[in-house]
Amino acid sequence: MAVRKYKPVTPGRRFMAIASYDEITKGKPEKALLRPLKHSGGRNNSGKMTVRNHGGGNKTMYRLVDFKRQKDGMMAEIIAIEYDPNRTCRIALIQYEDGVKSYILAPTGINVGEKISSGADADIRSGCCLPLQNIPVGSLIHNVELHPGRGGQMARSAGNYAQLMAKEEKYALLRLPSSEMRRVLITCRATVGQVGNLEHENEKKGKAGKNRWLGRTPHVRGVVMNPRDHPHGGGEGKSPVGRKKGPVSATGVLALGFKTRRNKSTDKYIVKRRNAK
Repeated sequence: MAVRKYKPVTPGRRFMAIASYDEITKGKPEKALLRPLKHSGGRNNSGKMTVRNHGGGNKTMYRLVDFKRQKDGMMAEIIAIEYDPNRTCRIALIQYEDGVKSYILAPTGINVGEKISSGADADIRSGCCLPLQNIPVGSLIHNVELHPGRGGQMARSAGNYAQLMAKEEKYALLRLPSSEMRRVLITCRATVGQVGNLEHENEKKGKAGKNRWLGRTPHVRGVVMNPRDHPHGGGEGKSPVGRKKGPVSATGVLALGFKTRRNKSTDKYIVKRRNAK
């Protein structure tokens, strides 16, 4: 997994750096594991734009990734490593002993032909899925469940991992990619290892068109808009934001230092905030 750079033959190529895709072993995805994926363009069911800067982009099909890994006690062989247009990491196509195929997030260090498993008796190696109570303290994990049986929800993007710091009675203490320290039930499952495609953070799009392919429309600053379009708009010439409470979004929500977390029922599980000073 390396980054490929180009000669500066055009302005768009000058700083472009993309993945080499050397680890990918299969071009076309498994047809039975595909589903249609609708792009809304940031609009709700009545056609009103509720999310800005969404629109266009290439058509994509959704890959059915198995985040639950509940086929316990059965070995699975890694058949291929594939590209997924809907996420930053790669996905691995695995086949169980009974012939069932599924996709999983591809961690670092796995190769085609290797065997992995899930369940309490699974090996402690990259790609195997176990309950947190069966994973040694200090291990790097990903695809971590928040609630038993719901499937992995944390540490799923390219290069991410959580670290199992301690086990206290019925809870496990995790350090998440954001540096937040959080308690999770010890019966929740996680996959051993770090998510692959570590070089994703070094990729550079090089040109505005690459963002359009991804379904992102141009982002315009509020200070250059009219007052009817944005709270920062208006004024003669270049003008500052000019608000006593600081900059806001297009809908008037404070942009700096304003807490948007509302789920107070889970505050008791957070030992240390990600933005703690």
